[in-house]
Amino acid sequence: MRAIPEYEKPMFDLANNVKEPASIQSIELLRRERHHFVRTRAANGAVGIGLTKQVEPFVPIFRDVVAPSFIGKDARDIEKLIDEVYYSNYKLVGIPFWCPVAYVEQSILDMLGRMAGKPAGALLGGVLRKEVPVYLSGSRRDTTAEEEVAVYERGVAETGTKRVKFKIGGRMSRNEDTYPGRTEELIRLGRERLGGDVALYADANGSYDAREAIRVGRMLEELDYEMFEEPCPWEEYTETQKVTQALSIPVSCGEQDSSLWRFRWMIENGVMDIVQPDLNYNGGLIRTIRVARMAEQFGMKIVPHNTQRGPASVNILQFASCVPNIGPAMEHTWRQPQWGYSWCKPDMLVQAGRLVVPDGPGLGIEIDEDYLAGAEVVALVR
Repeated sequence: MRAIPEYEKPMFDLANNVKEPASIQSIELLRRERHHFVRTRAANGAVGIGLTKQVEPFVPIFRDVVAPSFIGKDARDIEKLIDEVYYSNYKLVGIPFWCPVAYVEQSILDMLGRMAGKPAGALLGGVLRKEVPVYLSGSRRDTTAEEEVAVYERGVAETGTKRVKFKIGGRMSRNEDTYPGRTEELIRLGRERLGGDVALYADANGSYDAREAIRVGRMLEELDYEMFEEPCPWEEYTETQKVTQALSIPVSCGEQDSSLWRFRWMIENGVMDIVQPDLNYNGGLIRTIRVARMAEQFGMKIVPHNTQRGPASVNILQFASCVPNIGPAMEHTWRQPQWGYSWCKPDMLVQAGRLVVPDGPGLGIEIDEDYLAGAEVVALVR
């Protein structure tokens, strides 16, 4: 019999928090305007809803592979069910597979939390913090350096955030910049205009080989940047490892990865300083908490990648509420003035550089029933 890896051993006693069995009866994928939702129903009448990230390309995998694996199973066994859907479909794994798993998982956690009357963070180890500092991201490369810095000057003024991330290089561009000198100008102007009391980060999205990444990293160090994200193409682990070993600025990576074994190898071998999985790409909160515990064993921080905002960002808040070794701030997408969502409470707006973790049951947000009633059913599995 195959030995169970340490990172797959059960972490949470959900049956102790949720006394009643919850046999999953149906899982739906819903669409209203530009928003997508996954709604899970149990035979006992319990319901959970989670918001998704990009989903349209993944609908066949969601409908035909992932969701059916959970039907008829007790939702309290969610840890085991996530492992089972992987081992039954291991040849499909990657972002198109793990995103549907994450969306189903989050709707199930919402349902279980509602049954227990507790937020998801309380089910996943216990709530450690009720507010989470954020850093602003969402930077683009189709702008000039001056235009991009101006965007985040406004962002800092509006949100009170003291942390900002710029995109540098050209994205998987083999050392090419968007235009010659943009990166150098951007990182200099960012520091000059935002001042020394704003922490600055830079994300290369795999733009460089190790040699060029080290050159750019030295410039970031001179300007007191505090994080250098994904300097080399994400699969080239030894290239990123060279950069991490050469620089004093903390290097982060991991957003494209979804293999727990590879995360373990990267952590053990010092590929990065900051571990950065994506909650959706990596298969959900539970699998990302597994990565966080690996990182904690080596004294490393975890700062999940995130491109969601508003109510869709509630997953990263529930994660950050219960994980001891998160970094100083979580990622939050911002490019324009914040707005509320009339169909959802709470508003999930950044104030004084922080987001409040919703403390309601499950994921902690309430979606207007009339709004959902007008949604199109993209997929229904039962």
